[in-house]
Amino acid sequence: MILFPDYSIKRIAIKLKPAAQRMVKKGHPWVFEGAITKQSSSGNSGDLAIIYDNKKNKFLACGLYDPDSPIRIKVLQFHTSANIDTLWFAKKIKSAFLIRQDLLKTDTNSYRLIYGENDGMPGFIADVYNNVIVIKLYSSIWFPYLKFIIPHLVSISHCKTVVIRLSRSLQIQDINNDFYDGQVIYGKLKNEEVIFREHGLSFSANVIYGHKTGFFLDHRHNRYKIGNLSKGKKVLDVFAYAGGFSVHALANGAKEVVSIDISAKALEMAKINAGLNPHSGIHKTMGIDAFKGIEKLAQNNTLFDIVIIDPPSFAKKENEIKGALNSYKRLVTLGLKIVKKGGLLVLASCSSRIRSEVFFEIIETSLNAAGSDFKLLEKTFHDIDHPISFDEGAYLKCGYYLILS
Repeated sequence: MILFPDYSIKRIAIKLKPAAQRMVKKGHPWVFEGAITKQSSSGNSGDLAIIYDNKKNKFLACGLYDPDSPIRIKVLQFHTSANIDTLWFAKKIKSAFLIRQDLLKTDTNSYRLIYGENDGMPGFIADVYNNVIVIKLYSSIWFPYLKFIIPHLVSISHCKTVVIRLSRSLQIQDINNDFYDGQVIYGKLKNEEVIFREHGLSFSANVIYGHKTGFFLDHRHNRYKIGNLSKGKKVLDVFAYAGGFSVHALANGAKEVVSIDISAKALEMAKINAGLNPHSGIHKTMGIDAFKGIEKLAQNNTLFDIVIIDPPSFAKKENEIKGALNSYKRLVTLGLKIVKKGGLLVLASCSSRIRSEVFFEIIETSLNAAGSDFKLLEKTFHDIDHPISFDEGAYLKCGYYLILS
């Protein structure tokens, strides 16, 4: 393990506006800058913010102070005071690991071990790929605590290597001179491409340069479902990225799979991942904008038994919500043009700003407006390693629609 720099951590006493205090009492992990009415001193990133009850002046919660974010305090501990030390992190990490046990009983060695706020560590992600842990940090508040955290992550996961990835905002800050994106901070990395297992299938993740931590683990259970439905079928995987759905379909007997993505690099990964698993089906790729790609298939009267449409987040900001909803409507209309009657149309959203009930209403309203006779087979949400502990932590939703006519 690298020699971690020493950080001076101080304690800051905080009091909040009544509405913010009520949210903290309910266990909400975010305190915004404007919610603070009083603090004992200015704070540096990672300082301990101790929040006191306005009336009783007793401990309410504590968290990490982030002067570089409008979410000024990321809350770690509620109601009962505690020392945020190596023992605290050991308990937190063990608790998260135990939640994932049912998943780890399957032929899977890739999982999200720490899911930020939802596992009590806001802005901190830890994904396991085989024997490599990839930590993704979204705030510099975590730099002072890595020396406490890393040993416990390694011990409980039995991993041999730890890589740190930094968010774009962290990469451009001057305060992280001791860390850089793609840095190996524990053990040795033999190859930046790490092969891992997902429900018996092999995939590759580039843990140094890949998007996020190298792969999208959140759709694992949906990929598995699609695989089980794909034998003898013709399948379209839209916004395919590294071919997660495509690989499961091919490995489970799909006769033909078409992967669409605008990124040529992503489609190369999809081809590599498909090649890691035995299959006899035909795998085609289309490097094109997804909307244009579907239109092209429709113009050629190409139909599929299963169409999966899993777009990136269309609404990262509040003012993008309306446009996102219109995009979902368009995708429904386009999807209906290329799915066979009696076929399956699968639509997903990873936009946290679009609530699940709004997403499903948009999908079903659009299906009705198009005159489609359909049957909702299932709605799915987060897999077991992406638990949800507060409303804003929920983002993934997926609907399975049987298109009857």
